[in-house]
Amino acid sequence: MNWYTEEWSKECRFSIAYDEKLHGEKSKYQEIEFYKGKEFGTFFTLDGLMMVNEKDEFIYHEMIVHPAFATNPGIKRVLIIGGGDGGTAREVLRYKTVEEVVMVEIDERVFRLCQKYLPVTASGVEEDPRMTLKFEDGLAYVKNTKEASFDLILVDSTDPISVGEGLFTTDFYNECYRVLTDEGILINQHESPYFSAYRENMKKAHKKIKAIFPITNVYQYHIPTYPSGHWLFGFASKKYDPLQHLNPIRWNEFDIRTKYYNTDLHRGAFCLPNYVKEGLSDEE
Repeated sequence: MNWYTEEWSKECRFSIAYDEKLHGEKSKYQEIEFYKGKEFGTFFTLDGLMMVNEKDEFIYHEMIVHPAFATNPGIKRVLIIGGGDGGTAREVLRYKTVEEVVMVEIDERVFRLCQKYLPVTASGVEEDPRMTLKFEDGLAYVKNTKEASFDLILVDSTDPISVGEGLFTTDFYNECYRVLTDEGILINQHESPYFSAYRENMKKAHKKIKAIFPITNVYQYHIPTYPSGHWLFGFASKKYDPLQHLNPIRWNEFDIRTKYYNTDLHRGAFCLPNYVKEGLSDEE
């Protein structure tokens, strides 16, 4: 039996059995590998870290997208930074009311390989006429985008290392604020509150965003193959509070069938454990 093993901390590792390695290559930016096994189906890793697998990808992709639309059902223009597997774009494109989606992914090879090996997330994304794909640096893209261009920005990034590092900076968050409309919402991959390295990244990201946006929240979801299984997204907005402005009637009228997200869970996702609240409020 073959095992993919990932180090979650110096004293904790996570392993998945796989039957075959489907593909492996070193792109201009990172090491990309695809595996296939019985428990989680096809999965891929970047620089040795789990990104997406067939079995639980719906949790991440539903939770990065739907809370924003349930808060502001009028979202029309969406910018996705990262998201090379296509799953975030897939969920956004389920909204017939969305008029434009731009996905900016630095590594085209990730998307092309997901089209081939992981069609559950990438299939049909490029073909949608509302979709524009740009294979370039996300920070550079937002710097060159005119203000008030998007209603929603979804930062579907890797951890703040290598190609993902620039997407956790104050400069990047300031540019996101600028290119959002007055009703704009920013959702960002916010790391995990559990293991110390991830917890530090969580605290840094939250502190930076809180200094820029008038409304900031953090919400949680539970995904088995990410370190600790307890992961977070940040919610920041110029106008909308995700609890005060939650519109369950309008969202349910979209009639989007989901496997994880619902508007009851939406409320609960923003109810954080005390240790997470303490970590987010710690300014050290």
